[in-house]
Amino acid sequence: MKTRKLVNKLRKELKKVKAYKEQMEQLTDQQLSGLTASFKERYEKGESLDKILPEAFAAMCEADKRVLGMYPFDVQIMAGVALHQGYLAEMNTGEGKTLTATLPMYLNGLTGEGAILVTNNEYLALRDAEEMGPAYRFMGLSVMAGVKRDEDDRFENDEKKEIYKADIVYTTHSALGFDYLINNLVKSASDRFLRPFNFIIIDEADSVLLDSASTPLVISGAPRVQSNLYESADFFVRTLKENEDYEVEEKNVWFTEKGLEYAEEYFGIDNIFAPEYFEIYRHLVLALRAHKIIEKGTEYMISENGEVALIDASSGRTLKGVKLRGGQHQAIECKERLELSQENRSMASITYQNFFSMFPKMSGMSGTIYDAKDELYDVYGKQVVVIPTNNPIQRVDCPDWYFSDSKKQFEAAIRLAVKKHDTGQPVLIVTTMIADTEIISHLLVEKGLPHSVLNANNAFWEADIIKEAGQMGAMTVATSMAGRGTDIKLGPGVKELGGLAVIGVGRMLNIRDERQARGRSGRQGDPGYSRFIVSLEDDIVEKGTDLEKIQKYIDGTKRISDRKIKRIVNNAQKINEELGSTNRKTSKDYDVVLQLERKLMYDTRDMLLDGGTVEKERLLRIAEDNVDLFLKENKELDVTTLNRYLLDNISYRMEKDSGYLNLKNRNRVKAYIMARVEQSLEEKKASIDSESAMNDFVRVSALSAIDEAWIEQVDYLQQLQAAVSGRSSAQRNLMFEYHAEALESFRKMENSIKRNIIRNVLLSEVSMDKKNRLHIILP
Repeated sequence: MKTRKLVNKLRKELKKVKAYKEQMEQLTDQQLSGLTASFKERYEKGESLDKILPEAFAAMCEADKRVLGMYPFDVQIMAGVALHQGYLAEMNTGEGKTLTATLPMYLNGLTGEGAILVTNNEYLALRDAEEMGPAYRFMGLSVMAGVKRDEDDRFENDEKKEIYKADIVYTTHSALGFDYLINNLVKSASDRFLRPFNFIIIDEADSVLLDSASTPLVISGAPRVQSNLYESADFFVRTLKENEDYEVEEKNVWFTEKGLEYAEEYFGIDNIFAPEYFEIYRHLVLALRAHKIIEKGTEYMISENGEVALIDASSGRTLKGVKLRGGQHQAIECKERLELSQENRSMASITYQNFFSMFPKMSGMSGTIYDAKDELYDVYGKQVVVIPTNNPIQRVDCPDWYFSDSKKQFEAAIRLAVKKHDTGQPVLIVTTMIADTEIISHLLVEKGLPHSVLNANNAFWEADIIKEAGQMGAMTVATSMAGRGTDIKLGPGVKELGGLAVIGVGRMLNIRDERQARGRSGRQGDPGYSRFIVSLEDDIVEKGTDLEKIQKYIDGTKRISDRKIKRIVNNAQKINEELGSTNRKTSKDYDVVLQLERKLMYDTRDMLLDGGTVEKERLLRIAEDNVDLFLKENKELDVTTLNRYLLDNISYRMEKDSGYLNLKNRNRVKAYIMARVEQSLEEKKASIDSESAMNDFVRVSALSAIDEAWIEQVDYLQQLQAAVSGRSSAQRNLMFEYHAEALESFRKMENSIKRNIIRNVLLSEVSMDKKNRLHIILP
């Protein structure tokens, strides 16, 4: 549906809501809050939320006015309707997304099935829950925040149950995603804390659904045996020659045929793609990516305590506690000559693309989401609607300035900043990289200008810095402003000076980030100013252009027109945006395998946790599959091998009669092993002497076998994805190879689960105490 038609549709709903305005104003506080019980009753009797919407929105608007002192503007009501209907709403910065969300959150909270709002960071989630909470509580709904002020402070299981039982939950996308993974690792039904997903609003939706989509959430568990290949792979990669031993194209790198031959010679192996050399090849790919693709200053930094800290490209913040998966983090540490952190197994993993697609009703809002409407529709099936601004935009967006080199670019930015500052106008200088904020800061110090710097190094002070950025004479330098959440409000007398002046230094990763930066100025019809100053030495140009071709312009040995610089810079940004879209599609394609397997495994776990068990007939069929596989793998069977199998899988008791078997008669051998299985099963049943306890025991045995094998599978797929990405040189279909190898490993996992279920059931030590409680020691 076209945006204009969508907006007209929303205006019709707005009229219905406004029709109840006077009626709501006449109600006492008790009558107004009492409407919640009435709405709930209507919903329970079968009336749809769409039918209840006009009255419920009108009631919540009145509650917002009485409790918070703010009655939503018409455009906020329209946006609220769009969010309830599952659209992604573009609302300009400063248009009041926080208040807007109270309307659809209240309406969907009436169902008793929960409404969740996720945002970019803990500060915003806590602030919104705290500031909007009184209005929800006034209307009789419960509100909780799913995060704590101190990121290191964790909730207990019982606390999480209380949080997710609430009608309204404010949390972060990462906290919710990790809670989903943790909820599917619990050992008993009573430990689960999440209820089925219902309705979710994603704040800064483009940042979450696009910019963060390629980085999966991964829960790490038991440490893997630390590899000694990191250093040798790192040393090897340092000896390589570009275009001879490897090739780089944007964010991809691969070994040439010559490079692979060199690797085989260096490590003394004959075929680097052979399964037995998987670990060597994986480490070489990790080292190559660490040196040639993953950039210090844009994708990671070294923290004060000497650790590799990842940087969120969309917000410029460091990602606390997040590590690159599959050994890539350790490869970067090796490159930086740091002490290697422990490489842990990946126990569970999911991408935001797949995670948020699990919600029956998902919507989102952002100041800049329309530019990505096509990709969002392709990936999530979601339409974007642009909500009109409450007041006309007064900001003056000036044409970009173009320079051939960064020296002139930075000098021009400082001159413009000083000129604006001299009038008292507040200035916000936005850069793309941490290093650039430090250069700008140094130049401002030279000019004797006091200023604040907001980047990954001091994100703790973010809210305070942004709060002051609109005051007269304020000077603020920041990395990307996407997802900052806090509005820059103008101080007294600033409107008369022209509002906040935004100066962008460098072409940003995408148009959305630039619109986010400009949108910090001119909120709610305020005056404002923005201008971007770009050059051929911008980071994005270096990534997406043949530098040799433009070096003569940067050096000044050949003149270049502004028009040509504009074409080069804009083309580099376009390439980066297309690359980002391709990477997200690739990430989704990789995750399809894991998504299908994850659903199967989680459904099986849920069945067992909810009281299901594995019946005796099913156990015997599983045991029979195991025996068939054993016999298939041992064509020339001897007594020692048979006894070893019996001891490892069926019974610790040695039987002499196995020595008299005709091992060439496969049917006789199979019948003998199956008889031993049934015998051991009956002995176990007799020792427990309770059908329900036996069912519990089999359930625990099966869960343990599933979890052990699934963790290995998740971990292997993480490693496989990294290794497969470096096979481009061999002219292979990478996705086909990944899917084929993933399927093969899934089959192996199935066999492992079957083997371990029978092992756990037949070889575990089981006892009942005086209170009839089951005690199990797994083999």
